[in-house]
Amino acid sequence: MKWIIAYIAAAVAFGALDAVWLRWAADNLYRPVIGSIMAEEFRMGAAAAFYVIYIAGMVWFAVKPGVTSGSVSTALLNGALLGGLCYATFDLTSQAVMKVWATHISIADIAWGMFATAVAAGVSTWVTLKLTA
Repeated sequence: MKWIIAYIAAAVAFGALDAVWLRWAADNLYRPVIGSIMAEEFRMGAAAAFYVIYIAGMVWFAVKPGVTSGSVSTALLNGALLGGLCYATFDLTSQAVMKVWATHISIADIAWGMFATAVAAGVSTWVTLKLTA
């Protein structure tokens, strides 16, 4: 039950944060530079697969160590590291192989991944510790 709570809390926190980010970033950050390669319509299946997998990774690599140690700061640190690594993998690979990718997109997106994953992991750890203590 503990890990179900952790997963749901991480999903709600990350989903809320990412929804705000994507609503802003789509038109203000991505479209001006990479609009020509963006899909016309949002692909829900691919997005759902990403969120299911990413949240599971967040719980395993950031929330679990935080809950096990009883430390939200452990989850925050591990979340920031995980977010940075995952978002850098996508952004820097895209920058390496795409004609229309900009360094400022990579920097902003990696910073976002670090922040959002850290916050979601911290929130999930806090909620899990409070509800399962």
